[in-house]
Amino acid sequence: MNIVKSFQNLITSVTEGFARIFKASEDDYPKTGVQPFEGKTASRKHR
Repeated sequence: MNIVKSFQNLITSVTEGFARIFKASEDDYPKTGVQPFEGKTASRKHR
């Protein structure tokens, strides 16, 4: 009986880990939109 309970705990831990890794993001960042590029472009030699 102890082996069955240990196996159930293992399966629960693994599935909860997968759920935490692959769940939707809960980040609450502001929507900034497209930002214009204001830097220098690379020269032809370094492209």
